[in-house]
Amino acid sequence: MRVRVAALARMRTGVWMTASLIAVPVMGGSSAAATLARAAAQPAPDATAQIQTAQRQFNSGNYSGAIGTLQAAISQNSNSAEAYYWLGRSYYEIRDYDNAVTAGEKSVALDAKNSVYHQWLGRIYGGKADRDRSFSDARKVKKEFEMAVQLNPSNLAARRDLEEYLIQAPWVVGGNKDEAAKQVDAIAAVDPVEGHLARALYDIENSKKMDLAEKEYRDVLAAKPTKIDPYFEVIAFFQKQNKPAEMQSAIQAAAQVSPTDPRLAYVRGVALVLANNNLAEAEKNLKAYLASTPDRSDWPAHASAREWLGRLYEAQGKRSEAGEQYRAALQLDPGNKEAKSRLENLEKGAH
Repeated sequence: MRVRVAALARMRTGVWMTASLIAVPVMGGSSAAATLARAAAQPAPDATAQIQTAQRQFNSGNYSGAIGTLQAAISQNSNSAEAYYWLGRSYYEIRDYDNAVTAGEKSVALDAKNSVYHQWLGRIYGGKADRDRSFSDARKVKKEFEMAVQLNPSNLAARRDLEEYLIQAPWVVGGNKDEAAKQVDAIAAVDPVEGHLARALYDIENSKKMDLAEKEYRDVLAAKPTKIDPYFEVIAFFQKQNKPAEMQSAIQAAAQVSPTDPRLAYVRGVALVLANNNLAEAEKNLKAYLASTPDRSDWPAHASAREWLGRLYEAQGKRSEAGEQYRAALQLDPGNKEAKSRLENLEKGAH
């Protein structure tokens, strides 16, 4: 699912005092009452600085470091919804879905009206549902996405998550293509570019009408979005359709919007491998992407970059190097079917 980071609100309360009051020994008269009153008046420690440190660690890919920083912040202020939110996201990145769920549930318990917290809890439930093949967790995904949209109808990222769920999920866990179509219309009414992207997904997943989807993606390019993320969705479509020339055109348009975006190196490398053209430049781009970016859920996976390097080496006849990259891809993502299949074919050919 696509990840879009939004501005977050924090909520702090004085509930943390309750447990400590239970254990307070009895002191004499008014002095004891005054001491308790002063203690109750003290605000919970502000975790802002630690959360900011954790965000920097998160953005650099140091998810374990972020988890440690956030746990320290929570030990000082156990009612920081924002700290729990980032803790859930950090666990999500390392695929520790059980701890991610615990943290995500705590964030929405502390700040029940935060649309983004509910949206991310839905994504976390989705990771857990996929891993455990759990219908009960899958139903929670839909519930959280719906709550995120209800709390903030302008949260288009949540609407698109909900649309994707409604299209892809079986009916037994709440999948409903008619409801998905309503989300597409609601998205388009707010943002035409997002509407084109949402309708393209609907055309692909619901009716397999690639020609209609391609028209929507070309409409995105014609609209010349001022943000780069829509271009990457267009590029991904042309990649899946094995259209490297169209990929290149979309990449050029994206580069005009944000020429230093690190993801450009990845898509440039993939486009060149697909075209079987200038493979030395493709290798340079893919290696640059691996060297300069953290492995994160909202960017092309490092496992995918390794897989494409494997394809590149295969095209050059470098079977040993290709096998090495496929194994590296599978170590990062054992579910990478393409890398697994290509490695098996390589090994069969070696006998």
